[in-house]
Amino acid sequence: MAKRSAGWSAGAARELLRRRLAAQWIDPPGPTVQVSPQDGAARITAVAERMLALQAQDYGQAVWALGLRAPGSTRGDVEAALDAGSVVRSWPMRGTLHVSTPDDLRLMLSITAARTIRSILPRYRQLGLDDDVLARTRAIATTELGGGGRASRDEFFALLVAAGIEPGGQRGTHVIGRLAHEGLLCWGPTDDGGRQQLVLLDEWAPPGAGIVDTAWPLATDGTPQIGNDDPRRSEALGAFVRRYVAGRGPVTLKDFCWWSKVTVAEAKRGLDQARDRLTSEVLDGTEYWTADDEAPGGENDENDGNDDSTSTTSRPAPPFHALPGFDEFLLGYPDRSPALPPEFAERIVPGGNGVFLPMLVAHGKVVGTWRRRVASGAVSVTLDPFEPLSAAARAGFARALKRYADFLGLTLVLGEPRLEKGAPDA
Repeated sequence: MAKRSAGWSAGAARELLRRRLAAQWIDPPGPTVQVSPQDGAARITAVAERMLALQAQDYGQAVWALGLRAPGSTRGDVEAALDAGSVVRSWPMRGTLHVSTPDDLRLMLSITAARTIRSILPRYRQLGLDDDVLARTRAIATTELGGGGRASRDEFFALLVAAGIEPGGQRGTHVIGRLAHEGLLCWGPTDDGGRQQLVLLDEWAPPGAGIVDTAWPLATDGTPQIGNDDPRRSEALGAFVRRYVAGRGPVTLKDFCWWSKVTVAEAKRGLDQARDRLTSEVLDGTEYWTADDEAPGGENDENDGNDDSTSTTSRPAPPFHALPGFDEFLLGYPDRSPALPPEFAERIVPGGNGVFLPMLVAHGKVVGTWRRRVASGAVSVTLDPFEPLSAAARAGFARALKRYADFLGLTLVLGEPRLEKGAPDA
């Protein structure tokens, strides 16, 4: 583990954002590392592995969050990864839907699920979801979805109704969430309409040979079967910390605790496990962590002479990006001020309603939002910049949005920005 104390220069915020864009495979984008460009589903899976988990309560936004990090991919590639079981969608932490690989989901749930379930127990009692009812829902899921079965949300609710369990009043939603936290269910393949369906996690995507093996670490009462003193828990915590740092660094330990909702004590335990694969540096008295291969001077810091099939740093990337709403570039950190000036924060989450709009990003800074409407084989996009865009910025965002339209397989119809022209470059 190397340690440096020479903080960033006067352009600290720009340097921080540059390195986070690279860590997140946005700029330069990825992946072509060890993945054939022709295998779109494998490239999408590589993105999920890189990011560990991407926020995905809005399915359409999550699909683009994966796609933008794998240039040349399509929505069909994302759905192929879901249909192959190499990427799934579930609630690994914070009671929030994320996309991840199945084994990464198991890794995160082994650490977070018991605590999450305990925090929701009062709500279960309010809804009448006692141990008996929950046991019946497990039996329904196992019986009806076993042997390759799958069900949409409404179809699963119908199964509950048939068994005398009323899903209304959020009961059905909490049942699905509880069974997902237990590692029984996840959202997997898509139907003909592109809607995800519930499947049995272990049947749909059997566990690999990772830290969390076939002995699922959570009992149905929410008690972890892997105790705090079990070496596997320390190993899992180390992997959790290291993977977050690799996909988002430079970050602080506080950033990880906020993102994962892991306790400070367990986060420190994980950091101790991961230290030999991380690099620390001190900026203004605060310690930041970066994966060794992403730190300045690391193996990915300069082009090593490999071609595009083996390196994510050998090709230039544009400075303008059209990111989805809820993207980890903003939501992966508690302090968003380096990327988003506080005076514009409400423009991203209008009215503080928790819905993050798609973002226009220039040189790592969020400079506006964008809205899209799909109809008749085209996607119509309207830009809403915080300040007027220069001609260069408008052209850059047009190229970024053309990538989005190509990803969807649609024609781009780009409307006039809501603000007038004539400002300096964004």
